[in-house]
Amino acid sequence: MKPHRLYTVFGLAVALAAFAPVPSFAQVADIKIPVQKMDPKLHAMLPADIQAAGELTAVNNGSFPPYTIAIDTHTLHGASADLAEALGQLLGIKIHHQSVSGFSAELAGIQSGRFQMSIGPAGDFPSREKTHDFIDFVQEYVVFAVHKGNPQHITSLADTCGKRIAVMAGGSAERVIKGQAELCAKQGKPALQVQSFTDQPTSVLAVRSNRSDAFFSSQAPLTYFAQQSKGQLELAGVGKANGFDDLYQGSIVAKGSKLGDAVLAGYQELFANGTYAAIMKKWGLEANMLKAPGLNLGGKAKK
Repeated sequence: MKPHRLYTVFGLAVALAAFAPVPSFAQVADIKIPVQKMDPKLHAMLPADIQAAGELTAVNNGSFPPYTIAIDTHTLHGASADLAEALGQLLGIKIHHQSVSGFSAELAGIQSGRFQMSIGPAGDFPSREKTHDFIDFVQEYVVFAVHKGNPQHITSLADTCGKRIAVMAGGSAERVIKGQAELCAKQGKPALQVQSFTDQPTSVLAVRSNRSDAFFSSQAPLTYFAQQSKGQLELAGVGKANGFDDLYQGSIVAKGSKLGDAVLAGYQELFANGTYAAIMKKWGLEANMLKAPGLNLGGKAKK
C-alpha cells in the first residue's frame, strides 16, 4: 500500500503544533551551561569561507524534542540549540538556524550548499554516509507512541500488521516500517498502512486524533510527546530492537567537508570539558549519551 502523506489536512492545528510554545520538559532549572572561550586552533579548522563570514546556517526540519523545539523558522530551543550555541562559541562563529519541510529537504539543502550543516541529531546509516558525513553525539532507540492503555496491543514491530502506523517521511523509521508492510503482505496478514508525515508534531497529532494507531520514531522525542499529552499517550515496544541495530545520531555536513573535522574537534572539547554532559542532563537525555563523539559511527557499526 502506498504511504499516506498528509501536509495540510489538519490546517491550523498542524501549523500550531509544528511551532509549539516551549514547555518545561525534563529540564533541570539549576543546570547552567558553561560559556565557551573561542579556541583559535579550532577556528582555524573551519573552511575559509565560514571563517571569513564568521557565521554559518544550520538546517533542521522542525521540532524533534527535546533536541530541537522550533519556536519559528529561525529560532530553536532544546538540547541541540544549547549544543549549537556552545559549539559556535568554541569555534568563534555564529550559528543561525533555518527550518525546512521534511528530512529529505534538509539533506538536499546541505548537499547543494544552501546550508552548511544540520546540528541534528539525525540517524546515521551507511546509505546516508554515501552523500553526507555524520558527527555522532547520541545513541537512540526506536519505539511506538500509542494511545493510553495500548488498545491495539502493539508491543513490537511484529504487531503492526493491520495497523495504521505514522512515521516521518524520509526517515529511517519509514524505511523499516515499509519493510514490515511488505513482510505482512508476504505472510498473508492484514495490510499495514504506512502513514508518512513531514514532521514529529503532525505525526503525534495523527495518533491523538485517532487517524493513526501508533507513531514509530525515536524514543527521546516520543518520551517528550507522551509527557505533554496529558495522559493520552504512552510508549510501547521499549527495549525491543524494532528493526534496528545500534542506532547512532548526530550532526550532518556535506560528504568530505572540512567543516566536519572542525565540528568533531569541537564536540570532542565539549565532551571533555563537561559541557555536553551538562546539556544532556539539563534535557533529561542521560540515557542517550555517548562516551565520545565520532565520525560516521553508523557505517562502522555495520562492519
